[in-house]
Amino acid sequence: MGRFKKLLFSFLIFLILPFLFAYFSNLLIINTAKEKTSFKLEKLEANKVGLLLGTSKYRAAGGINLYFKYRIDAAVRLYNSGKIEFILVSGDNSTQYYNEPEAFKAELIKRGIPAKKIFLDYAGFRTLDSVIRASKVFGQQKITIISQKFHNERAIYLAEQYGIEAIAYNAQDVSKNYGFKTQIREYFARSKAVLDVLFGVEPKFLGDKIEIAY
Repeated sequence: MGRFKKLLFSFLIFLILPFLFAYFSNLLIINTAKEKTSFKLEKLEANKVGLLLGTSKYRAAGGINLYFKYRIDAAVRLYNSGKIEFILVSGDNSTQYYNEPEAFKAELIKRGIPAKKIFLDYAGFRTLDSVIRASKVFGQQKITIISQKFHNERAIYLAEQYGIEAIAYNAQDVSKNYGFKTQIREYFARSKAVLDVLFGVEPKFLGDKIEIAY
């Protein structure tokens, strides 16, 4: 019976530890990003570049992806307010049939953003890649990140851990029902972000430097 109790205890610890790690990772990221994100333009300082984090334009079930729409809205407001000079769109272009940066660029141009003010990062396969490449490839040590608040918090945590000074403009969020699966994934994505920092994970690709200027 004693051996059974030990096995049961070990099993419970093994089961609980990932949830405890996720909980404390979540707290760490929230505290790191505290007072560094805002829904209000007037509370943000100006930066040269806004890093617009990519997502798919359409939902798998059909229809426009509201995360995409609201990030476009936020980027346009930020640019028109004079808080940024350039927009660096970073997203996934892993196949010829899926190109997040180009989809964002086309929509931004439709909304009046000059094409010469938009730069594209085709290797932003995940948030870590997008943030680090903004520094190592595009030469930005200070950035304004543009996404929903939950995403901005994780991006700011990653930026700070890799020596980048970041603030964030929060795009409008979606309803709880609409974003339920995304919020669940985000909770555990924060554990992955902390682990990536602990193990010094680097982007999948770096490559030649690209100057953001006109």
